[in-house]
Amino acid sequence: MSRIAVIATILVALFLFAKPFYTVDETKQVIITQFGKPIGEAITDPGLHFKLPFIQNANYFPKNLLDWDGDPGQIPTRDKTFIWVDSFARWRIKDPLQFYKAANNERVAQKKIDDILDAATYNFITSNDLIEVVRSSNRLFKGGQEAQTVGMSKNKPDKVQIKLGREKMTRKIMEQAAPKLEDFGIEIVDFRIKRVNYVEQVRKKVYERMIAERNQISEKFRSEGKGESKKIQGERQKELRRIQSEAYKKAEEIKGKADATATKIYADAFNKDPEFYSFINTLNIYKKALDKDTRIILTTKSDFFKYLNKY
Repeated sequence: MSRIAVIATILVALFLFAKPFYTVDETKQVIITQFGKPIGEAITDPGLHFKLPFIQNANYFPKNLLDWDGDPGQIPTRDKTFIWVDSFARWRIKDPLQFYKAANNERVAQKKIDDILDAATYNFITSNDLIEVVRSSNRLFKGGQEAQTVGMSKNKPDKVQIKLGREKMTRKIMEQAAPKLEDFGIEIVDFRIKRVNYVEQVRKKVYERMIAERNQISEKFRSEGKGESKKIQGERQKELRRIQSEAYKKAEEIKGKADATATKIYADAFNKDPEFYSFINTLNIYKKALDKDTRIILTTKSDFFKYLNKY
Protein backbone atom coordinates (compact mmCIF):
# COMPACT_ATOMS: atom_id res chain seq x y z
CA MET A 1 0.00 0.00 0.00
CA SER A 2 1.41 3.37 -0.98
CA ARG A 3 2.10 6.13 1.53
CA ILE A 4 -0.70 8.24 0.09
CA ALA A 5 -3.22 5.42 0.56
CA VAL A 6 -2.11 4.95 4.16
CA ILE A 7 -2.41 8.65 4.88
CA ALA A 8 -5.84 8.74 3.22
CA THR A 9 -6.98 5.75 5.28
CA ILE A 10 -5.76 7.40 8.49
CA LEU A 11 -7.54 10.67 7.62
CA VAL A 12 -10.78 8.84 6.85
CA ALA A 13 -10.52 6.93 10.12
CA LEU A 14 -9.91 10.12 12.05
CA PHE A 15 -12.78 11.78 10.24
CA LEU A 16 -15.17 8.98 11.15
CA PHE A 17 -13.83 8.81 14.72
CA ALA A 18 -14.60 12.50 15.13
CA LYS A 19 -18.29 11.72 14.39
CA PRO A 20 -19.02 14.39 11.81
CA PHE A 21 -22.58 13.07 11.46
CA TYR A 22 -25.29 13.21 14.10
CA THR A 23 -28.95 12.28 14.18
CA VAL A 24 -31.93 14.21 15.49
CA ASP A 25 -35.12 12.32 16.41
CA GLU A 26 -38.65 13.66 16.82
CA THR A 27 -38.26 14.36 20.54
CA LYS A 28 -34.99 16.33 20.32
CA GLN A 29 -33.65 19.62 19.01
CA VAL A 30 -29.99 20.54 18.59
CA ILE A 31 -27.79 23.60 18.99
CA ILE A 32 -24.40 23.42 17.26
CA THR A 33 -21.56 25.09 19.15
CA GLN A 34 -18.11 25.91 17.88
CA PHE A 35 -15.48 26.34 20.55
CA GLY A 36 -18.34 26.68 23.07
CA LYS A 37 -20.24 29.36 21.17
CA PRO A 38 -23.54 28.62 19.40
CA ILE A 39 -23.59 29.04 15.63
CA GLY A 40 -26.59 29.11 13.36
CA GLU A 41 -30.17 28.40 14.24
CA ALA A 42 -31.55 25.48 16.18
CA ILE A 43 -31.93 22.22 14.27
CA THR A 44 -35.37 20.82 14.91
CA ASP A 45 -35.94 18.69 11.80
CA PRO A 46 -35.41 14.98 12.48
CA GLY A 47 -32.86 13.14 10.38
CA LEU A 48 -29.13 12.83 9.72
CA HIS A 49 -27.06 16.03 9.88
CA PHE A 50 -23.44 17.04 9.43
CA LYS A 51 -21.09 19.07 11.63
CA LEU A 52 -17.42 19.88 11.44
CA PRO A 53 -15.46 17.30 13.37
CA PHE A 54 -13.32 18.27 16.36
CA ILE A 55 -14.35 21.93 16.41
CA GLN A 56 -18.14 21.63 16.52
CA ASN A 57 -20.38 19.89 19.09
CA ALA A 58 -24.08 18.96 19.01
CA ASN A 59 -26.02 19.98 22.12
CA TYR A 60 -29.32 18.14 22.49
CA PHE A 61 -32.40 19.55 24.18
CA PRO A 62 -35.81 17.88 24.65
CA LYS A 63 -38.65 19.02 22.45
CA ASN A 64 -41.47 17.44 24.49
CA LEU A 65 -43.16 18.74 27.66
CA LEU A 66 -41.13 18.81 30.87
CA ASP A 67 -42.25 18.68 34.51
CA TRP A 68 -41.77 21.31 37.16
CA ASP A 69 -42.78 20.42 40.72
CA GLY A 70 -42.55 23.36 43.09
CA ASP A 71 -41.49 23.06 46.71
CA PRO A 72 -44.40 23.56 49.17
CA GLY A 73 -44.13 26.97 50.83
CA GLN A 74 -45.88 28.95 53.54
CA ILE A 75 -47.75 31.99 52.18
CA PRO A 76 -50.11 34.41 54.00
CA THR A 77 -53.38 35.34 52.29
CA ARG A 78 -54.85 38.83 52.30
CA ASP A 79 -57.12 37.88 55.23
CA LYS A 80 -54.00 36.94 57.27
CA THR A 81 -54.39 33.17 57.02
CA PHE A 82 -51.12 31.28 56.66
CA ILE A 83 -51.30 28.32 54.30
CA TRP A 84 -49.00 25.80 52.67
CA VAL A 85 -49.17 25.96 48.88
CA ASP A 86 -47.90 23.16 46.64
CA SER A 87 -47.93 23.73 42.88
CA PHE A 88 -46.72 22.15 39.65
CA ALA A 89 -46.30 23.17 36.01
CA ARG A 90 -45.60 21.83 32.53
CA TRP A 91 -43.09 23.64 30.36
CA ARG A 92 -41.10 23.22 27.17
CA ILE A 93 -38.08 24.71 25.46
CA LYS A 94 -39.61 27.04 22.92
CA ASP A 95 -36.40 28.72 21.66
CA PRO A 96 -33.42 26.32 21.98
CA LEU A 97 -30.86 28.98 20.99
CA GLN A 98 -32.10 31.45 23.60
CA PHE A 99 -32.38 28.61 26.13
CA TYR A 100 -28.74 27.63 25.53
CA LYS A 101 -27.55 31.22 25.91
CA ALA A 102 -29.60 32.03 29.04
CA ALA A 103 -29.90 28.71 30.90
CA ASN A 104 -27.71 26.19 29.08
CA ASN A 105 -29.27 23.14 30.81
CA GLU A 106 -32.44 21.88 32.47
CA ARG A 107 -31.09 22.17 36.03
CA VAL A 108 -30.53 25.92 35.65
CA ALA A 109 -33.88 26.24 33.87
CA GLN A 110 -35.69 24.55 36.76
CA LYS A 111 -34.08 27.02 39.18
CA LYS A 112 -35.23 29.97 37.04
CA ILE A 113 -38.78 28.57 36.90
CA ASP A 114 -38.70 28.14 40.69
CA ASP A 115 -37.82 31.78 41.21
CA ILE A 116 -40.33 33.21 38.73
CA LEU A 117 -43.35 30.99 39.41
CA ASP A 118 -42.89 31.08 43.19
CA ALA A 119 -42.74 34.87 43.13
CA ALA A 120 -45.86 35.16 40.95
CA THR A 121 -47.73 32.67 43.15
CA TYR A 122 -46.76 34.60 46.28
CA ASN A 123 -47.94 37.90 44.76
CA PHE A 124 -51.37 36.61 43.81
CA ILE A 125 -52.06 34.66 47.01
CA THR A 126 -51.06 37.52 49.28
CA SER A 127 -53.31 39.83 47.24
CA ASN A 128 -56.44 37.66 47.64
CA ASP A 129 -58.48 36.07 50.43
CA LEU A 130 -58.20 32.38 51.15
CA ILE A 131 -61.61 31.64 49.62
CA GLU A 132 -60.27 32.86 46.26
CA VAL A 133 -57.44 30.31 46.45
CA VAL A 134 -59.74 27.45 47.41
CA ARG A 135 -62.78 27.99 45.18
CA SER A 136 -63.28 28.80 41.51
CA SER A 137 -66.98 29.74 41.39
CA ASN A 138 -70.04 30.67 43.45
CA ARG A 139 -71.84 27.41 42.74
CA LEU A 140 -73.95 25.95 45.53
CA PHE A 141 -72.53 23.23 47.73
CA LYS A 142 -74.34 19.92 47.96
CA GLY A 143 -77.28 20.54 50.24
CA GLY A 144 -77.92 24.08 48.94
CA GLN A 145 -75.33 25.97 50.99
CA GLU A 146 -73.79 28.96 49.27
CA ALA A 147 -70.11 29.81 49.15
CA GLN A 148 -69.02 30.54 52.70
CA THR A 149 -65.79 30.87 54.58
CA VAL A 150 -66.85 28.17 57.03
CA GLY A 151 -63.73 26.77 58.62
CA MET A 152 -61.48 28.67 56.22
CA SER A 153 -61.11 32.24 57.42
CA LYS A 154 -61.29 34.44 60.49
CA ASN A 155 -63.75 36.70 58.71
CA LYS A 156 -67.07 34.90 58.26
CA PRO A 157 -69.62 36.90 56.28
CA ASP A 158 -72.87 35.17 55.47
CA LYS A 159 -72.13 35.13 51.76
CA VAL A 160 -68.90 35.45 49.78
CA GLN A 161 -68.76 36.36 46.12
CA ILE A 162 -65.80 34.82 44.30
CA LYS A 163 -64.25 37.56 42.15
CA LEU A 164 -61.15 35.79 40.83
CA GLY A 165 -61.13 32.18 41.97
CA ARG A 166 -58.48 29.48 41.86
CA GLU A 167 -58.81 28.67 38.15
CA LYS A 168 -58.42 32.28 36.99
CA MET A 169 -55.68 32.86 39.53
CA THR A 170 -53.55 30.10 38.01
CA ARG A 171 -54.09 31.61 34.55
CA LYS A 172 -53.02 35.03 35.86
CA ILE A 173 -49.90 33.53 37.44
CA MET A 174 -49.00 32.00 34.07
CA GLU A 175 -49.58 35.31 32.31
CA GLN A 176 -47.34 37.13 34.78
CA ALA A 177 -44.54 34.53 34.59
CA ALA A 178 -44.64 33.92 30.81
CA PRO A 179 -42.81 37.12 29.65
CA LYS A 180 -40.02 36.59 32.18
CA LEU A 181 -39.51 32.97 31.14
CA GLU A 182 -39.47 33.88 27.45
CA ASP A 183 -36.12 35.55 28.10
CA PHE A 184 -34.80 32.05 28.82
CA GLY A 185 -36.44 30.48 25.76
CA ILE A 186 -38.99 28.73 28.02
CA GLU A 187 -42.76 28.50 27.50
CA ILE A 188 -45.09 27.64 30.39
CA VAL A 189 -47.79 25.36 28.99
CA ASP A 190 -49.77 24.78 32.20
CA PHE A 191 -49.64 25.75 35.86
CA ARG A 192 -51.75 24.38 38.70
CA ILE A 193 -52.06 24.62 42.47
CA LYS A 194 -52.32 20.97 43.43
CA ARG A 195 -52.69 21.30 47.20
CA VAL A 196 -53.54 23.99 49.76
CA ASN A 197 -53.41 23.35 53.49
CA TYR A 198 -53.23 25.28 56.74
CA VAL A 199 -49.99 25.58 58.61
CA GLU A 200 -49.74 23.39 61.69
CA GLN A 201 -50.25 26.30 64.11
CA VAL A 202 -53.78 27.05 62.92
CA ARG A 203 -54.84 23.62 61.64
CA LYS A 204 -55.98 22.40 65.07
CA LYS A 205 -58.09 25.51 65.67
CA VAL A 206 -59.62 25.19 62.23
CA TYR A 207 -60.53 21.57 62.86
CA GLU A 208 -62.10 22.49 66.20
CA ARG A 209 -64.13 25.27 64.55
CA MET A 210 -65.21 22.95 61.76
CA ILE A 211 -66.26 20.29 64.29
CA ALA A 212 -68.25 22.89 66.27
CA GLU A 213 -69.98 24.08 63.11
CA ARG A 214 -70.77 20.53 62.01
CA ASN A 215 -72.15 19.80 65.49
CA GLN A 216 -74.30 22.93 65.28
CA ILE A 217 -75.67 21.81 61.93
CA SER A 218 -76.28 18.28 63.24
CA GLU A 219 -78.15 19.68 66.26
CA LYS A 220 -80.28 21.74 63.90
CA PHE A 221 -81.11 18.62 61.91
CA ARG A 222 -81.88 16.70 65.10
CA SER A 223 -84.17 19.49 66.31
CA GLU A 224 -85.96 19.59 62.98
CA GLY A 225 -86.21 15.80 63.06
CA LYS A 226 -87.73 15.83 66.56
CA GLY A 227 -90.22 18.48 65.51
CA GLU A 228 -91.18 16.46 62.46
CA SER A 229 -91.47 13.35 64.64
CA LYS A 230 -93.85 15.14 67.04
CA LYS A 231 -95.88 16.38 64.09
CA ILE A 232 -96.15 12.88 62.64
CA GLN A 233 -97.08 11.42 66.04
CA GLY A 234 -99.74 14.09 66.52
CA GLU A 235 -101.22 13.40 63.11
CA ARG A 236 -101.11 9.67 63.87
CA GLN A 237 -102.97 10.14 67.18
CA LYS A 238 -105.50 12.38 65.48
CA GLU A 239 -106.06 9.84 62.73
CA LEU A 240 -106.27 7.02 65.30
CA ARG A 241 -108.94 8.88 67.29
CA ARG A 242 -110.87 9.57 64.10
CA ILE A 243 -110.76 5.90 63.10
CA GLN A 244 -111.76 4.78 66.61
CA SER A 245 -114.61 7.30 66.69
CA GLU A 246 -115.91 6.17 63.32
CA ALA A 247 -115.53 2.51 64.35
CA TYR A 248 -117.39 3.12 67.63
CA LYS A 249 -120.13 4.99 65.80
CA LYS A 250 -120.51 2.19 63.27
CA ALA A 251 -120.42 -0.48 66.01
CA GLU A 252 -123.13 1.33 68.00
CA GLU A 253 -125.25 1.65 64.88
CA ILE A 254 -124.86 -2.07 64.19
CA LYS A 255 -125.59 -2.94 67.84
CA GLY A 256 -128.62 -0.65 67.82
CA LYS A 257 -129.97 -2.28 64.68
CA ALA A 258 -129.26 -5.73 66.14
CA ASP A 259 -130.96 -4.85 69.44
CA ALA A 260 -133.94 -3.47 67.57
CA THR A 261 -134.16 -6.60 65.47
CA ALA A 262 -133.80 -8.82 68.54
CA THR A 263 -136.42 -6.82 70.44
CA LYS A 264 -138.79 -7.10 67.49
CA ILE A 265 -138.22 -10.84 67.31
CA TYR A 266 -138.79 -11.16 71.07
CA ALA A 267 -141.89 -8.97 70.87
CA ASP A 268 -143.33 -10.93 67.96
CA ALA A 269 -142.61 -14.18 69.75
CA PHE A 270 -144.01 -13.16 73.15
CA ASN A 271 -147.06 -11.39 71.72
CA LYS A 272 -148.29 -14.77 70.65
CA ASP A 273 -148.47 -15.84 74.36
CA PRO A 274 -148.20 -12.94 76.87
CA GLU A 275 -148.61 -15.26 79.81
CA PHE A 276 -145.65 -17.34 78.72
CA TYR A 277 -143.59 -14.12 78.20
CA SER A 278 -144.43 -12.99 81.77
CA PHE A 279 -143.47 -16.43 83.06
CA ILE A 280 -140.08 -16.44 81.29
CA ASN A 281 -139.23 -12.93 82.52
CA THR A 282 -140.14 -13.84 86.08
CA LEU A 283 -137.91 -16.93 85.93
CA ASN A 284 -135.03 -14.76 84.70
CA ILE A 285 -135.58 -12.42 87.62
CA TYR A 286 -135.57 -15.36 90.02
CA LYS A 287 -132.34 -16.57 88.51
CA LYS A 288 -130.62 -13.20 88.87
CA ALA A 289 -132.06 -12.17 92.25
CA LEU A 290 -132.10 -15.43 94.18
CA ASP A 291 -129.41 -17.91 95.16
CA LYS A 292 -129.02 -20.53 97.86
CA ASP A 293 -128.13 -17.97 100.55
CA THR A 294 -130.95 -15.53 99.77
CA ARG A 295 -133.83 -15.25 102.18
CA ILE A 296 -137.00 -13.28 101.33
CA ILE A 297 -140.32 -12.76 103.01
CA LEU A 298 -143.30 -12.44 100.66
CA THR A 299 -147.06 -12.43 101.03
CA THR A 300 -149.01 -14.96 99.08
CA LYS A 301 -150.60 -12.14 97.15
CA SER A 302 -147.25 -10.73 95.88
CA ASP A 303 -146.79 -10.75 92.10
CA PHE A 304 -143.21 -11.88 92.72
CA PHE A 305 -144.57 -14.96 94.52
CA LYS A 306 -147.33 -15.56 92.02
CA TYR A 307 -145.66 -18.27 89.95
CA LEU A 308 -144.11 -19.95 92.94
CA ASN A 309 -147.55 -20.15 94.55
CA LYS A 310 -149.22 -21.22 91.31
CA TYR A 311 -146.86 -24.01 90.41
